[in-house]
Amino acid sequence: MAFIGPWEIALIIIVALIFFGPKKLPELAKSMGKAVREYRSATSTFEKLVEDPTKTVAKELTTKKPETSKTQVTHADVEDTLLNTAKKLGIDTKGKTPEQISDEIVSRYKTPTTSKPKPKTPTTSKPKPTKSTK
Repeated sequence: MAFIGPWEIALIIIVALIFFGPKKLPELAKSMGKAVREYRSATSTFEKLVEDPTKTVAKELTTKKPETSKTQVTHADVEDTLLNTAKKLGIDTKGKTPEQISDEIVSRYKTPTTSKPKPKTPTTSKPKPTKSTK
């Protein structure tokens, strides 16, 4: 295979500039770079699989981490939620610790402030049998 010399490279660049223009050339170079990079990674992966498939697959399985996204709840998030809940319930939070606020929320939950009387169910009473005197 013959090597491309500096004059040939210069000629290719000049033809590309004339053909595509100076604005389109950087985009073409970027897409060519991506294509070459993807080609190299695909061929290297294929070569690894051909060399020793069991070793490659085992290595890939052990290096991949499971995709579990655990969200961490911070202390600030808990306090914000607590304050928002207290405001929705109409609890005054000024000068109170988070423990006091949570205790008040719990006490309001256990004993509702407005209790509606239970509706009375109508009872049907049977007339009592009367004793007849003979």
